[in-house]
Amino acid sequence: MLNSAAARRALPSIDRLLKLDTVITLIDRHGRPLVTETLRAVLDGQRAILAGDPQAIPPADDALSEQCRARLHELSQPSLRPVFNLTGTVLHTNLGRALYPEVAARAATAAMTRAVNLEFDLGDGARGERDSHVEVWLQRLTGAEAAVVVNNNAAAVYLILNSLAPKKEVIVSRGELVEIGGAFRIPDIMARAGCKLKEIGTTNRTHARDYEQAIGARTAAIMKVHASNYKIEGFTASVAESDLAAIAHRHALPFLNDLGSGMLIDLQAYGLPHEPTPREAIADGADIVTFSGDKLLGGPQCGLIVGRRDLIEKIRKNPMKRALRIDKVRLAALEAVLRLYADPARLVRELPTLRLLTRPQTDINAQAQRVLPALAAAMGDRADAAIVECSSQIGSGALPVDALPSAGIALTPRAKRKSSAADALSIAFRALPVPVIGHIREGAFILDLRCLDDEAGFLAQLPNLKMQNLATQIAEATPKKTAQKDFNK
Repeated sequence: MLNSAAARRALPSIDRLLKLDTVITLIDRHGRPLVTETLRAVLDGQRAILAGDPQAIPPADDALSEQCRARLHELSQPSLRPVFNLTGTVLHTNLGRALYPEVAARAATAAMTRAVNLEFDLGDGARGERDSHVEVWLQRLTGAEAAVVVNNNAAAVYLILNSLAPKKEVIVSRGELVEIGGAFRIPDIMARAGCKLKEIGTTNRTHARDYEQAIGARTAAIMKVHASNYKIEGFTASVAESDLAAIAHRHALPFLNDLGSGMLIDLQAYGLPHEPTPREAIADGADIVTFSGDKLLGGPQCGLIVGRRDLIEKIRKNPMKRALRIDKVRLAALEAVLRLYADPARLVRELPTLRLLTRPQTDINAQAQRVLPALAAAMGDRADAAIVECSSQIGSGALPVDALPSAGIALTPRAKRKSSAADALSIAFRALPVPVIGHIREGAFILDLRCLDDEAGFLAQLPNLKMQNLATQIAEATPKKTAQKDFNK
């Protein structure tokens, strides 16, 4: 038997491994530098094993080659991967929010693979403005005079404040000092934008006189922030947007309205709760309105700024506009999405966000009936599968207290420690070729089917569940009976 030092010396050289047929195949696929680097890492790992275990034997060359192949395979997998969103949240921030409609995906692909007239005027042959590709649609859909597009709505809020109120005060009600995901806070954005927040009113009640009394020589604007991700109920008071606009205009101030996850149509027409639209905000007297493109609107990530032409031009000339602009791919996708809104009858069929939000519970329940047998068979005797009623949510800070009736499958482990076993189920489903993301509730792993578009693809991969590992995890979640307990029984 080799001693530890001799065993390490017995490991093959990099040059010898690079001449193996299996490694040459890896070089053809991944390139010599990456394969060489990976082989060094494999050998370093083996040296550490041999140094720590005198009984260990150096692996054969083929085994080292296989370790290299496995590492390269894992490394070559894309980090950003498709998943099944069965969480019950339609616009899930962590899962990418809105899905592109097919027309937007085609437009984005065309922009990726061809030269395009991004900032070129085909009419006069001169340099053009990239926002012009969507501005006409935003004017039509919102009633605004002009429009600007930036990276996201946080950027939109930052840019309007930095453009219209540097070193001055902006009046906002205390009940609207929101925080959204990622610790985005209105007060912090105002500070970064170089303006000063002037808080008025209280958390639950703000009156017109509070705005009037706060206006002074250093006031630059009055701002309304839509409470899109929370709701204050009970003893409350707020000022109507039309009244806020009137107060601002009496003092020659712009009225800014941040809608957050703004929608371009009235959702009530589709049986959903009402969400303020940019057109309504403009009609109520807002001079500037900001909203997201990748939330309720159902498009790519972007922030949309619409409103008075003179203010939009001032915003457009801000040097930070260039730092916050969107690229040709998202611009092409956004234009395609906005065109869909010209035909409301077509919109509900082709816009995934609206189609998923309006999906009837009866349709989802019928799907649950279809997938239940396959899920029950995949679980075997490890968990019980049953259809349950669910309450889906819109997500991404839109209509936070409004639930959408849905249906799903509850997988309840037969282990005693159900929460640990449910965690094991969650891990197993996330390990599928296309990971399945659900949620855990009351000791069961729940799959809300509202967003299950690819039913066939979902069912086809269920045989890939790592049931052996799952069985071990569930067994470990079940407390073992002691001899004393058995005796007592």
